[in-house]
Amino acid sequence: MKLLLTNFHDGDGGGHTTYVLALARGLAPRHEVHVAAPEGSRLYREAAASLGVHALAQAFPNGLKRLAARLRARAQLAAYLREHDFDVVHVNGSADHRLVMSALRGLPQRPRIVLTKHNSKPMTGLGHAWRARRGTDMVIAVCDHTRTELAGTAYRRCLHETVHNGVDIARYAPWPASQAATERRRWADDDTLLLGSNAGTATYKGWMDLVEALAALPTEQRTRVRVLLAGKPPGSEQRARIEQLGLSAQVQFTGLLDDVRPVIAAIDAGFVLSWDVETISFACREMMAMARPVLVSNYAGLPENIQPDIDGWVVPVRDRTAIGAAIQHLLRVRDQLQGMGAAAHAHAQAEFGLERFVDRTEAAYQRLLDATPG
Repeated sequence: MKLLLTNFHDGDGGGHTTYVLALARGLAPRHEVHVAAPEGSRLYREAAASLGVHALAQAFPNGLKRLAARLRARAQLAAYLREHDFDVVHVNGSADHRLVMSALRGLPQRPRIVLTKHNSKPMTGLGHAWRARRGTDMVIAVCDHTRTELAGTAYRRCLHETVHNGVDIARYAPWPASQAATERRRWADDDTLLLGSNAGTATYKGWMDLVEALAALPTEQRTRVRVLLAGKPPGSEQRARIEQLGLSAQVQFTGLLDDVRPVIAAIDAGFVLSWDVETISFACREMMAMARPVLVSNYAGLPENIQPDIDGWVVPVRDRTAIGAAIQHLLRVRDQLQGMGAAAHAHAQAEFGLERFVDRTEAAYQRLLDATPG
């Protein structure tokens, strides 16, 4: 197959970049893979450095005020599409989806278009209706919850596949106990329950719900817990609230990290308590791969990661009483967390690996090509 993967993010790109890079690198040994992304993006930089991946510096400008830039971008992409007879173009956001559709106009035979639905934002409105009818052949959902949601949208006319995100379980492997203990001592003593997350500090990630729940616990329990968060430092309003709750010494922030594994190795258990945007969470799967059980909210596809009370726990969205009860439970079963972490790692090895993710995406492409021959 000849494949073009696109994404519009100019900067880091977060989970989108992780997704596209993993797919491009996994497919490149057996297919011709091209990646189109903005020149200043992490995706373009890392795709260009990836063996066997062809990288195109492609802007995806958006908005009526950027008409001239959009026309230039369209002309460049259209020329690239004419030069390369792609079998599949795989888009990953509205901006790149729109530009791909525009650039394909006039081609005698267009490639099949695949869209991955990465977030939980509604797919409603005229724009989605137009893209569903005129420029989408298949939608890949990253969790079963998203696939169910698609049935109520204009994209119900398209082929659907569920392909859960994969993580690099070789990179996110459990650390030796002595090395993990060294990292842990940077943040907490041996008597403290250290809860953490590498999911970031965006408001919708729900970490403040955990902080509020912790503050409501009895003093004897509250003082035995520390919280460690990797990601962009929070705003002044959130920091002020943490101070008001008397938790400034117990809630710690690492800032943005190039490598989150030391944080994951340090913690006793992870959490991802999102209440918006999220679908399946790379962060949750990375923590589980590193043998950390994870507390998740029952939002979107997050519960699909967890075997409750085996390798993690599920609580209702934004239910601080339930979150507080979960923290109390973790304090009681702290001696069992290592065993639950081993179960999380085994689960990750069985279901979260990149090879499984790449193979299932490749099979989805083939199903589409078989169903709609050129």
